[in-house]
Amino acid sequence: MTTENRCIAFNGPTRVSAGARIDVALAVKQAIDCDETAQILIFDETTSRPVEFDLRGTLDDVRQRLVDAVDETARPDTPGPETARPATASPETDDRPKRPGRPKLGVVGREVTLLPRHWAWLNAQPGGASVALRKLVEKARQANDRTDRQRMSRDSCYRFMSAMAGNLPNFEEASRALFAGDRDKFDEMVDFWPGDIREHAHALAEKAF
Repeated sequence: MTTENRCIAFNGPTRVSAGARIDVALAVKQAIDCDETAQILIFDETTSRPVEFDLRGTLDDVRQRLVDAVDETARPDTPGPETARPATASPETDDRPKRPGRPKLGVVGREVTLLPRHWAWLNAQPGGASVALRKLVEKARQANDRTDRQRMSRDSCYRFMSAMAGNLPNFEEASRALFAGDRDKFDEMVDFWPGDIREHAHALAEKAF
């Protein structure tokens, strides 16, 4: 399983399960079957966005739905929005001559709005506007990689804290410390939170500092 397929579930302040989605879903199903009043919240482990499962029926029903969903997503013959080929462009019916040059290698066309002077500069670059734009984006992506990862980790931590610790003591102070990059203050503010919430908040905040 990739990181994107992992999540974590809480029943109130107590962690129920963490790991692959199918394992977490089954653990949550069992928790709810044992206690219909359970207050379950499930989060994506990386983004802390909420995750929902269809928990109707038996454990086998839940497991089968998740397996079917994974299989459907992984089927190589299921075209996605960027890979679907128009009916008029199939190899059997497309009589247009093939142009020489390198394949597109997954390049996706999107609309970009720039001022005339920007287009003039881009078009004057070796390879034209598209090549110049790709180089600029790649350079900026590499230059900002650390900052972007810190920002995403900070946002994920705050998202989790807002859902699970919004009513806990020192939430505001912990949030300010998180966005200020003050690790010591953050640790101090979350120190008295319930153990499972504190532990996951620490894990999410680790890359933010």
